[in-house]
Amino acid sequence: MSESRDMDTASGGTQAGAATEVPPPSATPGDDDGRRPRNRLSRRGWTVVFSGVLVVVFALLGAFVRVPYVALGPGPTYDTLGTVEGEQVVSINGERSYPGRGELRMTTVSLNDDVTLFGALGLWVSGRYAVAPREEYFRPGETDEEVRRQNVQQFQDSQSNAEVAALRSIGHPVKVLVQQVVSGSPADSVLEPGDRIVAVNGKAIASQQDVLTALENTRPGQRVSLTYQRDGQPEQTRSLTLARHPDGQPQGFVGMQPVDRADVPFEVDISLEDVGGPSAGLMFALAIVERMEAEDLVGGQRIAGTGEIDAAGNVGAIGGISFKLVAAKEAGASTFLVPANNCAEAVSAAPDGLRLVRVGTLDDAVSALRNLRAGKPVPTCG
Repeated sequence: MSESRDMDTASGGTQAGAATEVPPPSATPGDDDGRRPRNRLSRRGWTVVFSGVLVVVFALLGAFVRVPYVALGPGPTYDTLGTVEGEQVVSINGERSYPGRGELRMTTVSLNDDVTLFGALGLWVSGRYAVAPREEYFRPGETDEEVRRQNVQQFQDSQSNAEVAALRSIGHPVKVLVQQVVSGSPADSVLEPGDRIVAVNGKAIASQQDVLTALENTRPGQRVSLTYQRDGQPEQTRSLTLARHPDGQPQGFVGMQPVDRADVPFEVDISLEDVGGPSAGLMFALAIVERMEAEDLVGGQRIAGTGEIDAAGNVGAIGGISFKLVAAKEAGASTFLVPANNCAEAVSAAPDGLRLVRVGTLDDAVSALRNLRAGKPVPTCG
């Protein structure tokens, strides 16, 4: 609709033939009459507009731009005696096994690397999560895929160590295999991954530590004998000249990585996806012992825990213990198995009502479960 302007006239009209003067229209905005245009913003107006733009820009940056931090919090827990997505977490194939009563819950930490400024502030204010510099968990230039592969490898190694430690603790034999051969090393022309190491320098080998001990006092240029077995064939003995150690260590260098494996006619299968890192080893080992023995260690209790484990059954410290304690409590656990070197941190972070049991080895953990079932005292943190 076009705009109309009402024009006032004199009352009673005009005489015929008389000229009527129409006053000139008022000056419009923008005329060069010396007056200030009406639609130009004042200094205060421009300040308001500029401030509004800054707020919008800051809001967009805070909501969508990632910051170099990660958010850590309680992760999911898994019952290693139970099932995940319909599949048994720990199963024994080819040997009698027992279901066990109760739960052995492994705990995890949730790590979120996709954090925005507002997201980080919100997680921190919640009190449930912690925010830490990304460089503490990722090396410079390291991609998410590289980190994922490392975590998966650590998780697989923890499963292998748990199997060896558990079966060794209940009396099953162990063999030492070649896990990796260094290209161009003295062992490169002799050994292959999967070969069984029988003796080194005349000393019988019953564990991977025996290999290191047999080479401890050797020197580069020294010749040593190596007895091995491949694919069930007769044993072979070869003489190798040791090389200089690439890490500068004084002992001679063979160039092969030994690893302990259970020497049993059955298979232990651990099925759990989307989990990485080494800290589930203790709970896997306990689940294997529970499955293999008719003793009923857990006795219907809900036990949670964590801890890296080596093939000899030693339990090592882990990270994120405070978050794992929260996750265990929320999962309904009454007792938490804590690596001995994590006890001090655990005591300061434990939720009310969660008993902290100190363990240094797999045997410690097994003894603690027996005593808990029987209502006897157990070693605790603090």
